[in-house]
Amino acid sequence: MESADASEPSPGGAAPARGAPPRRRSGPLQWRIEWAALAALGAACRALPLSCAQALAWGFARAAFLAMRGRRREAERRMRLVLGDALPPRGIRRQAWLSLRNTAFNLVDMLRIGKTGEKELARMFPQAPECLAHIREALAGAEGRGVVLALPHCGNWDLAGSLVELAGIPIFSVAARQRNPYVNKLLNDMRGGHGMAVLERDGGPRVFLEMLRRVKRGEVFAILPDTRSRVPALAVPFLGGTANLARGMGLLAWQARVPIVPLVMRRTAWRRFEVEFFPVLRADPSAPREDEELRLTREVVARFDEAIRRDPGQWFWYNRRWVLDPVQPDA
Repeated sequence: MESADASEPSPGGAAPARGAPPRRRSGPLQWRIEWAALAALGAACRALPLSCAQALAWGFARAAFLAMRGRRREAERRMRLVLGDALPPRGIRRQAWLSLRNTAFNLVDMLRIGKTGEKELARMFPQAPECLAHIREALAGAEGRGVVLALPHCGNWDLAGSLVELAGIPIFSVAARQRNPYVNKLLNDMRGGHGMAVLERDGGPRVFLEMLRRVKRGEVFAILPDTRSRVPALAVPFLGGTANLARGMGLLAWQARVPIVPLVMRRTAWRRFEVEFFPVLRADPSAPREDEELRLTREVVARFDEAIRRDPGQWFWYNRRWVLDPVQPDA
């Protein structure tokens, strides 16, 4: 995806400071208020010690967990649908709380990402050397091309991108464009705090062409493939049902002839993560594209399915688009 910058040059041609609001005067007042709130929250998180910022996030998450009864009950319903009788009601509630708490911690990590240095990341990821060696091994077998790094919505994927980038491995990701252009730019600046490129999904072919260009020249593409596609795509078994998942991961691996490296991150403590490695997957260039898209996606998602069932509180259960909701054929 090509990155779309919502800002305009300042007088004299100088670009606005990183993370500063665009100088454009048009746009609803609400956009500016939302930008100011997010920027202030980020400044506060960076000013506080990490432990204090996380303690505040814990408090906000707890209040939200008690107040948002509808969303909480929907998350618990989804867990019961997937896990059945594997957990009692009290256990389901506990995992729903951990999922929301971890999301709050992830927000703090993202807001502080530019301040999180290599040494702190090494403490947060004790397996960092093994993780980076695993990725480098996959890159060595890619014959000068890159790899597709596939992660589910577990752990903290933004920190994983920083870890790879700081190790000298170029990495990029794709994000949906926010309706608020000011917030959109601020979020992309935060995610790319250590140099990771963030491309914007705009639905056009130029996005995929840019992705192809980058992986063919040796970059790592980080993707979260466990999200329901808005349009009919791949019907994949997932969490006891059938999920409609996007083709992008398998298509890119087949088209660019690059391997897929599946990883699952888990938050084991407030400031600690562990990483589970899986065998590298490779597309068969002689097989039909559609068959390979489906096969690769099924194999990656099957590994994610097992990991989520083992530790459901690590996954994000609160998204508005439930991954197992059916998609209308004419979408």
